[in-house]
Amino acid sequence: MQDLPPEALQQIAAYFQVLAEPTRLKLLNALREGERNVGELAALCVSTPANVSRHLSQLAKQGLVEREGRGNSVYYRMADDSVYALCDLVCGNIARRFEREVQSRELFRATGVTERAKTD
Repeated sequence: MQDLPPEALQQIAAYFQVLAEPTRLKLLNALREGERNVGELAALCVSTPANVSRHLSQLAKQGLVEREGRGNSVYYRMADDSVYALCDLVCGNIARRFEREVQSRELFRATGVTERAKTD
């Protein structure tokens, strides 16, 4: 990132911003299995077709998904599978952090109980 011009940094920020919405992450996850139409995606994400279309439009704008009209339906598919590697990396990091927090809380509770037992 060090030698990138400001315009490129703006595009990178926009790319990450589009990923910062849970519904969009659900949509990307649903597209791992292959292309789907808006109705299928809405059912999988428990959302309205209008809301799903709005989110898909944002994903398409950043080049993450492609759309194809077929008759009365529009189908979406992944345009950039590298987003899965990025998401898996971030999810793994968050999972490890969560696990450390859980272990810390358990250790704190165990230590608190031990300290109280010593003072009684």
